[in-house]
Amino acid sequence: MAAAQGQFSNTSGGIEGMGGGEGGPAPYAFRMAVDALRAARPRAEIELDPTRPPQRLAPYAYALEAAAVEDGEDLADGRLVLLHDPAGHEAWQGTFRLVTLVRAELEPEMAADPLFPEVCWSWLTGALDARGLAYGAEGGTVTRAGSYYFGGLAERRPATQIEIRASWTPREGRGGVPDAAAHLAAWGDLLCQVAGLPPAGAGGVDGGPGIVSLPQRRGPHHP
Repeated sequence: MAAAQGQFSNTSGGIEGMGGGEGGPAPYAFRMAVDALRAARPRAEIELDPTRPPQRLAPYAYALEAAAVEDGEDLADGRLVLLHDPAGHEAWQGTFRLVTLVRAELEPEMAADPLFPEVCWSWLTGALDARGLAYGAEGGTVTRAGSYYFGGLAERRPATQIEIRASWTPREGRGGVPDAAAHLAAWGDLLCQVAGLPPAGAGGVDGGPGIVSLPQRRGPHHP
């Protein structure tokens, strides 16, 4: 079980998941939120590591990448980015924003269900709601992409990838600090849901209460 460790950086050249700041110290609320992400311990199936955050999306950013792994096989992978603009952002309706990409490969017949994109989106909101998290201004896309093989590749099975791109604004608590660790846990629930893994435990810290997974499917990199 990999922890979200890494060096804290106050400058835009940030290494190990951190970016922004234009050379000055990071705001208290952002530092506390990042510390919570670094201290988080995901469920055993999730391998979690800091990564370089995107640039120019916000004055401050911290990013994590993760994979849901079982028996050495990646079943799903994703990225979670925490953005912070101390001046606030009209579209966010707050000073923090969480942005994610989650993807996995599915059996083609599973992805053929016309309601499947709506189901995938409900996994995100359901994961947040199941942990009692307050959030707003949520939005995103669910994309299905199919690959079919011909000629010399005709023996390969068709592959369908599902991709969830989303963002939402976490409610800020005391001192303007959101409960970043709880949002990370909900995101982990989503990642495991997409991977087809069962909940770790009803109501537990590492589990996704009330979340039902679909049958296990192939990982994101194996046609």
